[in-house]
Amino acid sequence: MIAPINLNKKPRSKVAARKLQMREKLWPAVDPKFLWNRSDRVGFVTIPRVMPLLMGIMDDMTDGRPVSSSYLDLWCHSYDDSFVIVTKPREHAFSAGFTGQRAEGTWTARMRLLADLKFIEIKPGPSGPINYVLIWNPFVILKYHRAEHTSGLREENWNALEQRMIEVGADDLNETEAAST
Repeated sequence: MIAPINLNKKPRSKVAARKLQMREKLWPAVDPKFLWNRSDRVGFVTIPRVMPLLMGIMDDMTDGRPVSSSYLDLWCHSYDDSFVIVTKPREHAFSAGFTGQRAEGTWTARMRLLADLKFIEIKPGPSGPINYVLIWNPFVILKYHRAEHTSGLREENWNALEQRMIEVGADDLNETEAAST
């Protein structure tokens, strides 16, 4: 038997309420146990709604050497504290999609690219040259690259990022403006 959706939970916003109403019309008998709801589960991290655009921009900036999967892996290991302790580089490489004999070397190269672009900062430790990673606010870093006219940061991507941020109500780029002045 399919359980009804729990309608006692109040959605966080009018938009969420309308989306839930539409989902219930399209899938009236959906069993919530088959949906992932972060308020009912553990093992999640906060992620910006614009992360797909951020990742695409990062990949564009690395000239055919995509770094986004390595960045996302770091983000998902950060526990919302912008800090990762890398004790098993091979596992991070695997999680980022790198396999085979060159997996760890490829991952290390991608990490160095992220550091060169200032999205992260790396410190050595007992587990190797990439043991501690600080993840900088990507919006601050992108504003820096925009001001520096960094290659690969295309205007259409920047405009798409700003548009999506307006759509989701994010004002991070405005906040970083205030912080840098």
